[in-house]
Amino acid sequence: MTSAADRTALFHALHQPGPLALPNAWDVASALIAEAAGAKAVATTSAGVAWTLGAADGNKVDRDLVIDLVARIAKAVEVPVTADIESGFGDTAEEVGATAKAVTEAGASGVNIEDGLGGVLRDVQEQKERLQAAREAAPDLYINARIDVYLRGIGEPENRLKHTLDRAEAFLEAGASGIFVPGVTDLEIVTELAKGINAPLNVLVGPGAPAVDELAKAGVARVSLGSAVAEAAYAVAKKAAEELLTSGTYGSVEGGIEYGELNALFN
Repeated sequence: MTSAADRTALFHALHQPGPLALPNAWDVASALIAEAAGAKAVATTSAGVAWTLGAADGNKVDRDLVIDLVARIAKAVEVPVTADIESGFGDTAEEVGATAKAVTEAGASGVNIEDGLGGVLRDVQEQKERLQAAREAAPDLYINARIDVYLRGIGEPENRLKHTLDRAEAFLEAGASGIFVPGVTDLEIVTELAKGINAPLNVLVGPGAPAVDELAKAGVARVSLGSAVAEAAYAVAKKAAEELLTSGTYGSVEGGIEYGELNALFN
């Protein structure tokens, strides 16, 4: 096991030149599976984490429960861990800083911090203060500043690129390490984002999105599956339950990881 400082330094380096591919995890088992598959780092999904902790996504889960889960994941895997902490689990910049410090002490090498809340975007200056507080509390942490302009369809389509680039510039000034722009995978737009952002660009991928190598050619440094893996896993659970309770058959659970293989990941 390398030191926390070594893992954090490695996590920063994995973005240069990239692409760093992250199949997001939501518990220790999914983190171990990602690591065993060859993931160079493990990222949590805020939605998946919230669901497994019994809450809805969107700053509705108890912060301490999230920190505890991050600590369990960081202890279980050898690779760096980056935690999605939604908008920072706090109303004030000071509270965001406290969250950043706590997640670092839990063993995380990076975090995602959103600029959206309740369907709208935070004021740029307010978000800068929140990012600055996180940076001051955790000087070495990789802070991935999420910009929700495209995800939430803010403003007219023709204005979203400039809006995103302006926010990215402000957030980098505030101490962000990289920029996460979910909600867009169009290669032309992604290319312009990568050219206009002076930091590693992270995009959210899933069915229908360009392949990782295509996004890399467009300048993307990091790709994330987000909640998609958890959603797919829960889809199997739903299908299996419905099949058992209707036809009384079990085909939905075929192809699962064998008990011994999965159990061995915890040894």
